[in-house]
Amino acid sequence: MYERILIPTDGSKTAELAVESALDIAEKFGAEVYTLYVIDTDAMDVSLGTEQIDRIRAGRFGEMDDLEDRAGDATQYVVEQGRSRNISAEEHFRAGQPHRVIADFAEDYDIDLVVMGSHGRSGVRRMLLGSVTERVLRSTHRSVLVVDERDEPEDGE
Repeated sequence: MYERILIPTDGSKTAELAVESALDIAEKFGAEVYTLYVIDTDAMDVSLGTEQIDRIRAGRFGEMDDLEDRAGDATQYVVEQGRSRNISAEEHFRAGQPHRVIADFAEDYDIDLVVMGSHGRSGVRRMLLGSVTERVLRSTHRSVLVVDERDEPEDGE
């Protein structure tokens, strides 16, 4: 049923929650696992400067140690969790609008299932903050499993 599973991650606790579910499914179906870290080029700090932003857009993350470390830490978590279950995961880094990059990656790699975490926000907070997960749902024709964060509600929720 599932041969290729994509786990987009930003290294957050919410993203890490999705890893367990994705690996359960991969284990059950013997699926290939891909993990993807996307640098959001729309949200980059203007103080970075044009040269650094151009490097990021060109995918030259190795020239920016801090960014490369964050991306590596996020995807390495998926790799390590998979390794502990004898599942290998292929790491990828991209730059762009996260929902578009994820949808394009899923299409390019013929992904059967995208497994993502969600903060589970609702109402005005969801409308104001937007949601990469929600946008992925609207941007792809691939199956998407959304794993909601189950922590304490934030103030005002």
